Amino acid sequence: MLPHPHLPLLIPTPDPLTPARHITHQHFQPGDHVLVLRGVTNGDLWGDAMRVVADSWHLPTQEDGWRVLNPNGGRQSYLTAHPRYLVHLRRRCADCLIHLRAVKEYLLPRFTGRRDLIDCGWYTTTVLGQLVHSDDAEAPTP
Repeated sequence: MLPHPHLPLLIPTPDPLTPARHITHQHFQPGDHVLVLRGVTNGDLWGDAMRVVADSWHLPTQEDGWRVLNPNGGRQSYLTAHPRYLVHLRRRCADCLIHLRAVKEYLLPRFTGRRDLIDCGWYTTTVLGQLVHSDDAEAPTP
């Protein structure tokens, strides 16, 4: 589940799990290593590994978010993400493990036998450096 060195093949795939995930802002702390799941490759999940830096307001959801550092992010090394987008990478907590298992059970059978690096198209980044899930991007603004 680590970042992959090749450009992914974009195959938009619904994600019914992340938008429904209930996780508190306090679940994460500055210094936590996290993963934003992006898709699959070689029968496993992959995503962007990041480090939680500080509290930050997540404009698209109008909720508390986290400023995260993506060391491979180039021009957009710092992003603001909603807590439900994040999964602990080094700490094995029950909430994140349950979410990972659910995403694996949902997503991997859809790409059985594929060895490509596949981006499911769940996230975009706004000009203000806000990471936005496709369901949040389509939601009406409060």
